[in-house]
Amino acid sequence: MILFISDSIFTSTEKKGDDFDKAFAGYIVVENGIIQKVGKGDAPENLKSQAEKIIDARGKTITAGLVDAHTHLVHGGSREHELAMKLEGKSYLEIHASGGGIFSTVRSTRAASKEELTQKAMTSLDRMLIHGTTTVESKSGYGLDMDTEIKCLEINSYLNENHPIDIVSTYMGAHATPPEFKDNKEGYIKFMIEEVMPEVKRRGLAEFSDAFCEDKIFSVEETERIMKAAKDLGFKLKLHADEIVPLKGAELAAKMNAHSAEHLMAISDEGITALAKSGTVAVLLPATSFFLMSPIYAPAKKMIEEGVRVALATDYNPGSSPTENLQMSMWAACFKMKLLPAQILRGVTINAAYAIDREKNIGSIEEGKQADLVIFDAPNIDYLVYHFGVNSVDQVWKKGKLAAEKRQVVYKN
Repeated sequence: MILFISDSIFTSTEKKGDDFDKAFAGYIVVENGIIQKVGKGDAPENLKSQAEKIIDARGKTITAGLVDAHTHLVHGGSREHELAMKLEGKSYLEIHASGGGIFSTVRSTRAASKEELTQKAMTSLDRMLIHGTTTVESKSGYGLDMDTEIKCLEINSYLNENHPIDIVSTYMGAHATPPEFKDNKEGYIKFMIEEVMPEVKRRGLAEFSDAFCEDKIFSVEETERIMKAAKDLGFKLKLHADEIVPLKGAELAAKMNAHSAEHLMAISDEGITALAKSGTVAVLLPATSFFLMSPIYAPAKKMIEEGVRVALATDYNPGSSPTENLQMSMWAACFKMKLLPAQILRGVTINAAYAIDREKNIGSIEEGKQADLVIFDAPNIDYLVYHFGVNSVDQVWKKGKLAAEKRQVVYKN
């Protein structure tokens, strides 16, 4: 039995009461990787005497392990050469149309070996872990052909078995139309629906299916066909929606009962209402707006006020958000979206767990849930968000085992 003691525990639960928006002094009992008890006040002496290990985190804050619900983890290469174009004012879609953007990463990913892609992703996971992330959603979408998409999804499976971070795998062939189908988008949609998606499902390589519903990428009508086909095959649904142009992608996500609609910088008022009614989680990506130097951020406060469940993620990818640090998204959510620390922490814990259908097992400090915990070197949750630009993690515990300490990876395979 491990006993954690702190005067600042933020449970992330949705139970209303005195502790809903603030942390409290208390203790956590962990045994066999599961949270057995959460209590307020000083830990009873009998628990202290029974504990094999006592983690004294007084003066620090304990939260549930952070959940990054939107990443493009497995990819080849990088795109720092596009930074000058961004500084010159070129838009995301202009860079994409010139053969850069997604296509640049597709070329690099196709050219990379499985071993190279695996090692690159493993390094990124280590960075995520030392910044407090314990569960990651990982999308494909930089292969866009059968072999490379399968290869990337197989890497997800390998990483899930060989790294402390849990990986939730998403097939996203509908990320763009690849060069070999340049003048035949309809052919590519049929290729995905009739060949790739059934093979991915047959091999059990992805739990979710995602698509990029965007101007000049996939229309609402095209996206709906892809989503229906994915649903018929048994995939759970996600959707890149209303990122740049308001196409009513959020409304489509709600109509299809998707687990999440993601990006949403250009969401309409009707889209917000639809998400609130459907229960579809809004996964917002403030680090992306920051990196793209955009003045536009998703209307997070309005969404929360209207009853939408809001999660926050990194969107880790080489083109529009090359950061593995979920704390970066937390700071941007505060200083750009004006969210409160408690809203931010729920966005990277329990709400993010809902976005990947893991809310019953992770995302909050509750009895019976997996013992994924982060100890932050911060006296309270306000200080955690206020003290920006540093890694505030002191320790990361995954399934009741120490996985990272003092910003150093310590796990053993």
